[in-house]
Amino acid sequence: MTKHIVSVSLGSRHRDQSGELTLFGETVRVSRQGTDGDLAAAEAMIRELDGTVDAIGLGGIDRYLVVRDRRYEIQDAVRLAKAASKTPVVDGSGLKDTLERTIIAQLDQDGLIHSGQSVLMVSAMDRFGMAETFEKLGYRLVAGDLIFASHINYPIRTADELEEMARKLLPEVTRMPFSQLYPVGIEQTEPSDPRYGRYFEEADIIAGDFHYIRRYMPDSLAGKTVVTNTTTAADVEHLRQKGVHWLVTTTPVLEGRSYGTNVIEAALTAASGLGADSPRWASLVTAAHLDGTRLKLND
Repeated sequence: MTKHIVSVSLGSRHRDQSGELTLFGETVRVSRQGTDGDLAAAEAMIRELDGTVDAIGLGGIDRYLVVRDRRYEIQDAVRLAKAASKTPVVDGSGLKDTLERTIIAQLDQDGLIHSGQSVLMVSAMDRFGMAETFEKLGYRLVAGDLIFASHINYPIRTADELEEMARKLLPEVTRMPFSQLYPVGIEQTEPSDPRYGRYFEEADIIAGDFHYIRRYMPDSLAGKTVVTNTTTAADVEHLRQKGVHWLVTTTPVLEGRSYGTNVIEAALTAASGLGADSPRWASLVTAAHLDGTRLKLND
């Protein structure tokens, strides 16, 4: 029997799409439904879906920011998750801390990226596993959390410094309205703001959340490798026009769109009955043989 999961997103409705994938012999129908940044509408949608689908993803918002041994909860996401009492609600943080580590290690092993290159992670506190893996493999890390979320022109250059910053800031930041921290709704389609373009220009690899990348990238990304997800066919063409050399998505592409980690985590939960808090989660992710895509956009 086909499983059904829905990602309820704070993003634009214009990015809605559906598709299917097969996990552990189960067909999973996935659907992304945007709410244009309306938190109340997202809460109402989750409440309506509760008990009618096999899992729900939180799109366009993180519930958990996992930084080494600590997990910080964003309160707006807690409100959304509590709107469901029957259906499991996931945010993708379990995949970010497992699958994305593996993807970066595989890219390095295959020689698509190379130790010593400079990596700009536009937001690393929500993808600490990726940031830590880059650093462990010998890449020069620049984390742009303060730059792009708070417009404080201060690059964070090590995973240890990132962890220290998280301990100081996240207990308070997670209580703020999420719309103050991240582009939601129509903000996801506004023109790029290239005021911090030099950080993109100095990087060999640009990694992390696509909406931050799109919002702040300069006119040219010639020769760059971009590691991200949630890209539509139009986004891929946009990156091609910017001169991007390689586009790597950390999640599978279904019908021309790479979905967010929350979608794939919800699909895994629906197919297996297990969540990211299960001690079997890491082995489950490995057994699922999830692959992103590698697209050469320009020579």
